Amino acid sequence: MNYNFSPVELEKRFAIIEACLEMNRLGINQGTSGNISIRHENYLLITPTSIPYNQLKPESIVRLEMDGTSKGLFKPSSEWRFHLDIMKSRPEVNAVVHTHAIYSTIISILGMEIPAIHYMVGVAGGDNIRCAPYATFGSEALSKNAVEALKGRKACLLEHHGMIAVGANLSKALWLAVEVETLARQYHGILQLGKVRTLPKEEMAKISDQISNYGHAD
Repeated sequence: MNYNFSPVELEKRFAIIEACLEMNRLGINQGTSGNISIRHENYLLITPTSIPYNQLKPESIVRLEMDGTSKGLFKPSSEWRFHLDIMKSRPEVNAVVHTHAIYSTIISILGMEIPAIHYMVGVAGGDNIRCAPYATFGSEALSKNAVEALKGRKACLLEHHGMIAVGANLSKALWLAVEVETLARQYHGILQLGKVRTLPKEEMAKISDQISNYGHAD
């Protein structure tokens, strides 16, 4: 069947599928619990709800309009609202990755942020990675909490839920999601060993410019 996708849109649809498969290969997500969106022209492309990643085809990806209506063979991810609200509030963001990564979720269950345990915390945009307060998945309240936690940041945790990473493109957002999970795993290990030692705010501020574009070059 011909869906008349432009070459650019078709490429983005394939990129979402590959990123979904990569999330599970990397061990930062399980099953179909995560979701991904990319900005395209004046709408979003987002993963459908409850479809196994290995069954996704380009036409499975849902077109999500900026008014929240959708077009496609399937319903959009149950978390479509925070994808949409993040994109609306952050014009520099072109991709959102949400995962239920194990260590990020463990830290989020405790309602804890990830403090400046390592200078790599700075790649998320500040001297901590905040944890958004709990709200029911898919709800407007969760979306508001996520947008607030992401102010001045490129990543956050979601209490009792998981994490979000955003980026100028999908490669950067996925790279950041892996880094956040690495930091969460380090923090989890530190909490087992004793007192948490963090870098001072002055040091994190000093390296902020150096580290702002650290990581994936795409």
